[in-house]
Amino acid sequence: MDALIMRLEPKPAPSLAATLAYPAGAILATMAIAAILVLAAGASPLSVFALVAKGAAGSQFALLETLTRATPLIFTGLAVAVAFRAKLWNIGAEAQLYAGAIVTVVLGTGALPLPAIVLIPLIMLAAMTAGALLLLGPAFLKTRLGVDEVVTTLLLNFIMLLVVSMLLEGVLKDPMGLGWPQSERVIAEAKLPRIVKGKRLHYGFVIAVIAALWVWVIMKKTALGYEMRAVGHNPAAARFAGIPVNTVLMKTALLSGGLAALAGFSEVSGLKGNLTLDLSPGFGYTGIVVAMLAMLNPLGVIAAAIFVAGIFVGADAMSRTADVPSYIANVMTATALLTMVTAIMLTRYRIRWR
Repeated sequence: MDALIMRLEPKPAPSLAATLAYPAGAILATMAIAAILVLAAGASPLSVFALVAKGAAGSQFALLETLTRATPLIFTGLAVAVAFRAKLWNIGAEAQLYAGAIVTVVLGTGALPLPAIVLIPLIMLAAMTAGALLLLGPAFLKTRLGVDEVVTTLLLNFIMLLVVSMLLEGVLKDPMGLGWPQSERVIAEAKLPRIVKGKRLHYGFVIAVIAALWVWVIMKKTALGYEMRAVGHNPAAARFAGIPVNTVLMKTALLSGGLAALAGFSEVSGLKGNLTLDLSPGFGYTGIVVAMLAMLNPLGVIAAAIFVAGIFVGADAMSRTADVPSYIANVMTATALLTMVTAIMLTRYRIRWR
């Protein structure tokens, strides 16, 4: 008896209904899997999901906390979406985030005695430059030597954490920190103001939304965006059409690394005020989930980041009420990534059995 062979055939042009239905199905599948886990924990899925929703958006405080948590995810989601669109597999947004945070601390702790209206944009530009240059290395190795950027960008995450640890135990260590591995706090002129007085939401969220609009314009309305899409769709065809593929990948790396570094800038300047080794609980990796949920659409990244942030904030609030661990949020985000990748595949390909 012959074995069945599965083959993927490209679909000529997926309909709008299919483009929307498959991602919606991915989210429903994620909720169904989460419901099974909640049942296994001995709780009611409906009541747990209601508690998660209430914890994420049931009050002004909850909603503002969700938007605060979404801010770095928008930046890292945009970084991943830009890179993946050109098939530059940037898994190192976490490293670029910390690069931006280091520059923010170096320039924001009094090294430049400038007014806030000058100092904050200057720090933003310097942070973006640091993140861009950090990703430029793996992009150069990919284009010139054929080195897999998945490996190099992933390893840079661990290297950067070691660099941060070294700096916090050395030149950046706060002399007034009672021995804790942390940097000095940035001065008032380097801090992003709060949107709502007394709450944690800061203008980094506004900058993130503006960045998403800016990236959308680049991707949809400029020659660079067209070249990035062409390279991502078919590098050989793009090269045959006269597009400088390697140059486009280098430009993509600069843009992607700079966006990820803004996440580090916003966390230090807008929220934490200083650099610590646990500044990011994995924002760079979660940005991959955000980008995939948004199907690499820059505007969709905003909604996807708020959705993922709501899951984490709501799960934290839920765990204090229901006897269900908050780690359900990690399971939901990981499952969402797997189901969304499957949904994207089914949108573009048809499964044939032979």
